[in-house]
Amino acid sequence: MQIAIAGANGKVARRLTARLVAGGDTVIALIRNPDHADELRAPGVEPVVCDLEHATVDQVIAALRGADAAVFAAGAGPGSSAERKLTMDRDGAIKLLAASTAAGVARHVIVSSVGAEAPPDDDAVFSVYLRAKAAADAAVASSDRDWTIVRPGALTDDPGTGRVRIDTTPFRGRVTRDDVAAVLAALLFDPRATGATLYVNGGDKPIAEALSEAL
Repeated sequence: MQIAIAGANGKVARRLTARLVAGGDTVIALIRNPDHADELRAPGVEPVVCDLEHATVDQVIAALRGADAAVFAAGAGPGSSAERKLTMDRDGAIKLLAASTAAGVARHVIVSSVGAEAPPDDDAVFSVYLRAKAAADAAVASSDRDWTIVRPGALTDDPGTGRVRIDTTPFRGRVTRDDVAAVLAALLFDPRATGATLYVNGGDKPIAEALSEAL
């Protein structure tokens, strides 16, 4: 399978890319900064400069050419303004969805966040971020793609354990980026995940077992 990953230079996306390529898949690595292209380029990985904040839908469609699935793992990032939470985490995600739909990319996965199910209505930047995620998730859930929404808890750079807790109802916790990437790699190929919103945190069950129980 060929998978397009938006935000391919991110910490989760890099881990996901490595897993997919190791499994024999290929990755279209969508990046904003062309300076990252050379460090991402590798057998099975083709970097494509595509800034979702400023690209047109047609430009994103061109970037997705040949993809069987699309993953939104991009974001404005820590320290960014409330405005960029809207232009990237909301509008960029919705733009990728529109391009996926127009390009006929059936499988669509979005990395969201716990808290997006009931975001606060105040003006704090993190509240704006959660509302941006909620709006993007709502667009995905109302689409005709084979979609899955993944809402992890607090992300850590600790080594992955291969053990998680996955549920369809909200719960909070911490989870390694390694384990989130492993969950994404598994559910991309799992038709049971279509139409599911999954909460993911560290736990005591192997990923395959946790997914099976949740789905």
